[in-house]
Amino acid sequence: MNLILLYLLLLKATVTSFSGLTSLPVVRHDFVETHHVLTDRQLNAAVVAGRTAPGANGLYIVSVGYFVAGMPGAIMGALAIMTPAFLIIPLLRYLGARANRPAIKSAIQCVMLAAAGLVISATVPLARDALTGPLAVAIAVASFLFLVGTRKDTVWVILGSAVVGLLAKL
Repeated sequence: MNLILLYLLLLKATVTSFSGLTSLPVVRHDFVETHHVLTDRQLNAAVVAGRTAPGANGLYIVSVGYFVAGMPGAIMGALAIMTPAFLIIPLLRYLGARANRPAIKSAIQCVMLAAAGLVISATVPLARDALTGPLAVAIAVASFLFLVGTRKDTVWVILGSAVVGLLAKL
């Protein structure tokens, strides 16, 4: 894939998202479904790599770039993550106090709900690829219930899943 096209597709994903993983549906559509340069398994690996590294939630974009085009692709991913920060400063200066208007707040809430729906639609195929057996499904359900039922940090889910996985191998 051409590096400029890679950068523009990753930039589109980062610009059209509100937070890290809301870009996932755009990335999956562009790279898995349209251009066929990634598989769901590679996208899962990119998300895992991005989520386990310290930093922003959208850091998986760098891993996507790497899977598509190696180190130059990772550089394009890093540039795509940084570009919106340089674009938002003039936009915030322009919007200023206008952001407190009820119409703008309503529009932002609607976009956030639509983004949540898109994330769910992209997560289902990735979950089908990642949840390969009853143990993986049980860990996923238990992790979900733990995170919803308590306000504990996700590090406990990671550690607990690792322990269960190790015990299952014995």
